Amino acid sequence: MSEKEIFFKEYNDGLHRIGRFTLILSVVMLVAVPFIIGGLNGVIPDLAGFLKGFANVGLIYIPVAIVEFLVYAPMLGTGGSYLSFITGNVTNMKIPCVMNSKDIAGTQDGTPEHEIVSTISVATSAITTTLVIVLGVILLVPLQPILQTEALLPAFNNVVPALFGALGLKYFIKSPKIAIVPLLLMSILCILVPAAIGQTSLLLIPSGGLALLIGYILYKKDLL
Repeated sequence: MSEKEIFFKEYNDGLHRIGRFTLILSVVMLVAVPFIIGGLNGVIPDLAGFLKGFANVGLIYIPVAIVEFLVYAPMLGTGGSYLSFITGNVTNMKIPCVMNSKDIAGTQDGTPEHEIVSTISVATSAITTTLVIVLGVILLVPLQPILQTEALLPAFNNVVPALFGALGLKYFIKSPKIAIVPLLLMSILCILVPAAIGQTSLLLIPSGGLALLIGYILYKKDLL
């Protein structure tokens, strides 16, 4: 192994050690806080009811979480993955930030350069989000009359679609052979079944699987 490869391996090993510790700590804290608050106030939920509620939610979100991890981790890299899954807003904040930074820096997935760029971009996104939230909380009361005006309300409902429409178009153009079928099928589904629009995480599973299948077939036939 070259000196660069040795350094990169040590760097990744360090990220895994820190990332695993912080992920475990985060999960423990997230689960413990509601129980601690409930215990202090004497309102601990019934264990059977808790498990039943967890099972109902888990049936939906566990498969989604597995798929999102498999899809997002290669794009985010090691450091970016740990930071993203701890701080949240992966789909609507971290992924667009990493993809934009990757295009600007001209890096490729899986390379040491992409690992560094991805980690820095996710960290910057997390810090910026935190600062904006703090500022928003401070200014929430004076800005509330403006934010609740009828003229602005439709804009807030379309921020995420506008963001991903602009971001997705660039990648659809790059790989139209792969993107066209899933895009058309999901668009038709959402038109015919409007309720599906609110289930984007679930739609990611069939559309992502279909895109992978199409990409694999085109690769085997040397059509990419």
